[in-house]
Amino acid sequence: MKKPAKTFLKIGGIIIVVAAVIVFITRYSTKAHSPEDITSFTHDDLKMEVFYNRPYKKERVIFGNLVPYNEVWRTGANEATTFETNKDIMVDGSLLKAGKYTLWTVPMENSWKVIFNEQMYPWGINLDEEAYRDPQFDALVLEVPTKDLAKTMEQFTINFQTENEFIYLNLAWDETLVSVPLKPEKA
Repeated sequence: MKKPAKTFLKIGGIIIVVAAVIVFITRYSTKAHSPEDITSFTHDDLKMEVFYNRPYKKERVIFGNLVPYNEVWRTGANEATTFETNKDIMVDGSLLKAGKYTLWTVPMENSWKVIFNEQMYPWGINLDEEAYRDPQFDALVLEVPTKDLAKTMEQFTINFQTENEFIYLNLAWDETLVSVPLKPEKA
């Protein structure tokens, strides 16, 4: 192989290695500020799971500022949040088929739109910092009221809570709580 070709290959290899290191460092440094978490619910043969990243408040005004009102939010940080159910469920009275969805929200002052989208996306936002979500793949969109939390929630948290015949998917951060009622679909 001629010397210019070897030099070109060496430079190309160095560029690839440097790019990979930069991507690795960037990805893992963002995870330090908004770590990954999984919350799950299992009862009888129903299994639900949410994968998300948990940003911190850090003395910032969250809703209406860091997370603007009336705009689609990736519902966490970094990758798009995912919701998976192995059985058909009723979400606030509407059917959601078994499967894996990305979970998006549109925070508003007194309510939020909660969106289950059938597509998986490489990241939560694009290079213009807009949500990756493509609305044509929305499987279910509903609106639920917000509630005020008794104390400030420092880190964004998603969890499941059971009450009576409902399972609530809770989204909580800062001073805001959104509870989405879920029920197993009767066969």
